[in-house]
Amino acid sequence: MRKLANSELDRLDIDGFKEAEKSPLIIILDNIRSLNNIGSVFRTADAFLIQKIYLCGITAKPPHKDIRRTALGATDSVAWEYKENTLELVNELKAKKVEVLSIEQAENACKLNSFETDKKKTYALVFGNELKGVSQEVVSASSEVIEIPQYGTKHSLNISVSAGVVIWDFWSKLNA
Repeated sequence: MRKLANSELDRLDIDGFKEAEKSPLIIILDNIRSLNNIGSVFRTADAFLIQKIYLCGITAKPPHKDIRRTALGATDSVAWEYKENTLELVNELKAKKVEVLSIEQAENACKLNSFETDKKKTYALVFGNELKGVSQEVVSASSEVIEIPQYGTKHSLNISVSAGVVIWDFWSKLNA
């Protein structure tokens, strides 16, 4: 077995990405403090044709060298917008019939592996601050809360890892 060169991967260029049909997924970053996490989420969003990323609260915005370093150009391909208030954004999206799902550990949360997607819906996935998680007001306003099952001793995953796990799971279910 031979590793493929980048030139053999048949990837879209930026114009092709912008014209491509997107996954019915939106990402909301609720007060993310790590620039590397932000860049990693952009890169994952590019990989799975995410519609848009919303950067909220203290979440830094491109251009920034530390975001660029981990995003590897994905800030140029993935549509993004800054919104100061996450709760206001959640309410705007819900008014547009977007199903807003907080990725958090909460009472009565649905386990990710049990969540069934609907190909007719657009989903906004909210990922929260590295220390405090998704704010309680956003959790309360969400259509549902999704929890990533974990079986070890740690209480959480890094936000960029969580985003990768959840985006892949949703993409796989929506494209099954």
